[in-house]
Amino acid sequence: MKITQVETFLVAPRWLFVKISTDDGPDGWGEATLESRSEPVAAAVDVLAEYLLGADPLRIEAHWQVLTRSGFYRGGPVLSSAVAGIDQALWDIAGKYRGAPVHELLGGPVRERVRVYSWIGGDDPAEIADQAAAQREAGFTAVKMNGSGALEPIDTPLAVDRTVALAAAAREALGSDADFGIDFHGRFSTAMARRVLRELEPLRPMFVEEPVLPEYAPHRLRDVVESTSIPIATGERIYDRPGFLPVLQAGIGVAQPDLAHCGGISEGRRIASLAETFDVHIAPHCPLGPLALAASLQLAFATPNFLIQEQSAGIHYNTTAELLDYLVDPSVFAFTGGYCPRPTAPGLGVQIDEAAVRKAAADGHRWRGPVWRRRDGSFAEW
Repeated sequence: MKITQVETFLVAPRWLFVKISTDDGPDGWGEATLESRSEPVAAAVDVLAEYLLGADPLRIEAHWQVLTRSGFYRGGPVLSSAVAGIDQALWDIAGKYRGAPVHELLGGPVRERVRVYSWIGGDDPAEIADQAAAQREAGFTAVKMNGSGALEPIDTPLAVDRTVALAAAAREALGSDADFGIDFHGRFSTAMARRVLRELEPLRPMFVEEPVLPEYAPHRLRDVVESTSIPIATGERIYDRPGFLPVLQAGIGVAQPDLAHCGGISEGRRIASLAETFDVHIAPHCPLGPLALAASLQLAFATPNFLIQEQSAGIHYNTTAELLDYLVDPSVFAFTGGYCPRPTAPGLGVQIDEAAVRKAAADGHRWRGPVWRRRDGSFAEW
């Protein structure tokens, strides 16, 4: 069995799919979405495909080593995302070839169902309360929300009060037997994060995500961790084990590798193992498409130190397509009581509607995140 073709598909709303074809075996699919920058990732996949053509797709680890290390210049979100999509597709092929879901190839399942959470939005407490209550009614036991809009480096007490009011609305709507996470999204300076975290402690969020930007995390995240009892989560903008090591040493409670960014299932598995040695659980970042979610779930079922899985059904980014639109059988993501059952189909466990993908790719997308400004006109983190 040899690789004959590697293709990429930019599809709405903001996803990048990868397909690897073989001569006399199954084909594989993966996801290499890099929000706002998927076009450069597609170009990187094309470059890496030069090495893969004619190769045995089952030599996953050998290919991963060459793809990540042979170019002299290594790492970064574009290359790591390109490798991630390829890696997922190779694992998909391996599972289909052996007639087993990927989690069985990773050592077998350690659980029978995976807890998932949904996103909620809203700019005022009433909206947050309504959406949190709706998700609870739908059976979810956990949600995640943004903590604020654009912020000044050291913002006013009113800004602090707004964040606390949103969190309080979520807690009241959910009750004490459910969870909510708050995504700071790198919008808070270290000083602001420490100020707000203390105010949030009585509301007991499950975690606060990205309280500082990843470039500051190696030397400032410990200050934040030690200032609060709230579990700190981070990792969506960290792409390998060396990047995760300092944040694990800083004392985070939750690691959030994104399997579409961090080199795929292969490196995601190693990041999870590294996190386990620090008594840190993983909650894979995944506000993305069905292939990234399928890969994340396969890892979750084989990972002892797994906490909870993000998923994008109904998320505010999905304005032109939804999570299930490119699946032949959407029931694979049938969330019941806030959990996803263990998939048993081979490979990643999902069947892609290739005709729908090719039709959507004819239009493609040019999704870009917004550019925010502070009151003085300077750049603000989105």
